[in-house]
Amino acid sequence: MIGFRNAGEARDRSRVRRLARAAVTVPLAAGALLAGGPGTAVGAPGTGPTAVVSMGDSYISGEGGRWMGNSLTNTGSRNGTDRGWVSGSTYDPAKVYGTTAGGCHRSDSAEVHSAGALADVAVNLACSGAVSQNVFRASNGGVSYKGEAPQADQLAAVAARNNVKVIALSIGGNDLGFADIIKDCALDFVIWNSYCYDDQQYGVDQKIDAVMADVGKSVDEIRAVMRTAGYSDSSYRIVLQSYPSPIPRGVENRHPQSDWSRLNTGGCPFWNRDSDWARDSLVPQIAHRIKGVAAAKGVQFLDLRDMLQGREVCAKASKPVSSTVPASARTSEWARWIDNNETQGLVQESMHPNHYGQLAAGRCLALAVAQPAGSATSCKNTAGGDHTGMFLTPAP
Repeated sequence: MIGFRNAGEARDRSRVRRLARAAVTVPLAAGALLAGGPGTAVGAPGTGPTAVVSMGDSYISGEGGRWMGNSLTNTGSRNGTDRGWVSGSTYDPAKVYGTTAGGCHRSDSAEVHSAGALADVAVNLACSGAVSQNVFRASNGGVSYKGEAPQADQLAAVAARNNVKVIALSIGGNDLGFADIIKDCALDFVIWNSYCYDDQQYGVDQKIDAVMADVGKSVDEIRAVMRTAGYSDSSYRIVLQSYPSPIPRGVENRHPQSDWSRLNTGGCPFWNRDSDWARDSLVPQIAHRIKGVAAAKGVQFLDLRDMLQGREVCAKASKPVSSTVPASARTSEWARWIDNNETQGLVQESMHPNHYGQLAAGRCLALAVAQPAGSATSCKNTAGGDHTGMFLTPAP
């Protein structure tokens, strides 16, 4: 029998069970929200309102946008971190996610909405938990998701009503099993007293070629829809993006791994070795492969691997929100923690960029669109600054 890490320390077994139950359901989400309306004019490309569209999964849908930093206070506004707070003990996630609350979680601060005036209309077709098949056209293997048609089929209607100029795509994380990786690594910290990186790396290596083929097919499906709608490939751009790490390197974690503060206080129950693997091996590996897909398909690449550097959950450079430390884009974490007690919001929001992180991602998209359409850039933050301090460097 495998025992707990510290046999002499009393354990709250119910808390462990709650984490295990929660971790099983942590999804990588995505969402779709029509902001400002899709326009009413129907015409050839170049007519109607200009539009910027986001497609794919949770890292672009706006999952986690309800939160401005993380606080241990479970009542009221949670020290100003809960944007879904109404009054007293009443909370309404629809204030942030609209009609997609509890589902696709398309937030009002999602990347496509936080990017500024890139176009007349911002359309979010991404959905929480989406995989590549949810992007493909139904006629070519696409699968409906959460009661919605495949995203490429939804894009066809958007392209007919608007003059689409930019399509931002984030896909592949769910295909690789991000949720399972998070679950297994957290449980290895809490229960099994073992590392997860070796088994997880093997699993990723077995899947990644097929996943990248589907990422490439997602681009092809978008191209096919746009060509059918009368667009030339040069009349708009596709921005294919990678993922940031929501947890810091072990040495950059403000909580020691030798006690339970990473679980009970920080919401980042991961070993240093696994954290280092996620930050410096897994996330760069995925970014490198997505960059290769972008180059092969002739689309723009936006590398987000360093977007949350120093702003991750439990990062030393950031502070938890409390009664004496207010929520702030300059000091608070930019990602949502794992709420192991399930007392705040939904588990599916865990390990996603929060409201501040989404403002930063929007700024990254705006900066990328200002670059040549075939460029490959990496977006980073300025230490101690807010989302306006994001800047680009050549992608590694």
